[in-house]
Amino acid sequence: MHLTSDNKFKKLVVIGDRVLIRPSKPNERTDSGLYLPPGVQEKEKVQQGYVIKTGPGYAIPMPVDEEPWKHQDEQVKYIPLQAREGDIAIFLLSGATEVLYEGEKYFIVPQSAILMLEREEDI
Repeated sequence: MHLTSDNKFKKLVVIGDRVLIRPSKPNERTDSGLYLPPGVQEKEKVQQGYVIKTGPGYAIPMPVDEEPWKHQDEQVKYIPLQAREGDIAIFLLSGATEVLYEGEKYFIVPQSAILMLEREEDI
């Protein structure tokens, strides 16, 4: 299920260390067999889904320039996230924000709420 080439997400910009995730359906298995057993999502407050888009990462504070006459480069630098588009993520619902986009449910999740990722290396 590769949704990353879909143009419907082109206008969305994910901020900072957040990840946009499309929840998988209950009992939906990945090709390798990863899935949350029935009941776990309600009891444990854990959800599984596909990473659709990621933010740029954690912003790195820029050093204070002690020579103000030098050209100021305003470009922010980021430490990239571990999560990548196309990954399958298992995450804590307590850290997630549910949103509806074009009639479908998604979660915006900070990377710190993601417990595990499954990645197809040949993507």
